[in-house]
Amino acid sequence: MTAFQASLLDWAEDVRVGPLGSSVRRTSLERGAWIDVRPHWIEGADALFDRLLGTVPWHAERRHMYDRVVDVPRLLKFYDEDEELPDPVLARAKDALNAHYEEELGEPFRTAGMCLYRDGRDSVAWHGDTIGRGSTHDTMVAIVSVGTPRPLLLRPRGGGGPALRHELGHGDLIVMGGSCQRTWEHAIPKSAKVTGARISVQFRPRGVR
Repeated sequence: MTAFQASLLDWAEDVRVGPLGSSVRRTSLERGAWIDVRPHWIEGADALFDRLLGTVPWHAERRHMYDRVVDVPRLLKFYDEDEELPDPVLARAKDALNAHYEEELGEPFRTAGMCLYRDGRDSVAWHGDTIGRGSTHDTMVAIVSVGTPRPLLLRPRGGGGPALRHELGHGDLIVMGGSCQRTWEHAIPKSAKVTGARISVQFRPRGVR
């Protein structure tokens, strides 16, 4: 069974998408990259976690890694732009993100990738979302996290500075923009301390993975 550590602060009976606007905190990074952070953007996020855990058709994948095939250390589901999202709150979240960012981005968010980190053994290695246009063009990836907080680390690609750390869970939003996908890397490291599960929802424009 997947464990989950509920937030003592998250008592909202209804799941709601909060405002963006001035509540978003932007940090400029090197090489034309930036991140926006909006803590607790989804109110009632623990209830959303429970719904997604039970309704999303999670599946495991295996991928080639060097000279062997290995299990991907998390469960996955990808919703393309013509697929209905698994919860109406996610549709409202995407609409709110588009209302806030579409003018700056120049296009809407269209797809939603989802990852279930079942415990501290699940992780994602250092990478940028550079399959498609993210390898050559500025873009944005917006990540909503529900469930037990896990650290998302960011560092310049190729080194050159200490990693930045953001604990994300319980409805937090982080948006990586500008050149972030090709000039920086991000990761969710393994942890011996984390016992609860986390779900991340990654909203992306068309042609960015």
